[in-house]
Amino acid sequence: MPENTFGWAYARFMGSRNFSPDDRPPVRFMDTEELAYVATRAREVHDFWHVLFGLPTNLLGESALKVVEFEQMLLPMCLMSVFGGSARFSEKQRARFFQHYFPWAMQAGVRCTDLMCVYYEKHFDEDLDNVRNKWGIIPCPDP
Repeated sequence: MPENTFGWAYARFMGSRNFSPDDRPPVRFMDTEELAYVATRAREVHDFWHVLFGLPTNLLGESALKVVEFEQMLLPMCLMSVFGGSARFSEKQRARFFQHYFPWAMQAGVRCTDLMCVYYEKHFDEDLDNVRNKWGIIPCPDP
């Protein structure tokens, strides 16, 4: 796909980290197949969101994405991950996270469309900036 597309950005993101969507272990401990599917899909879209929001896979980026996920899904485990992860921050990281990433992620998660209801794979051939604009996504600015 051309370099400006969402699909190209996703492939580059996954390839540069040696990630494959098929590498994730299957979801367990769900009461129904429907719940298992929703949990599986939430895992899958996590990587799409890294690309769309422009977040790295380091502790700050993962924590910021968990704030976006909380705003999107209102799952307490997302917020608990933020507080658990922030306990591992250095003082400098903690200040950067709560002054820059946290406020951005709160706004970004509320402002965009319901991202759990998007069929991402149908948009791989579209321009990445157009996809972001269409869904109201604010990429994370540099701190």
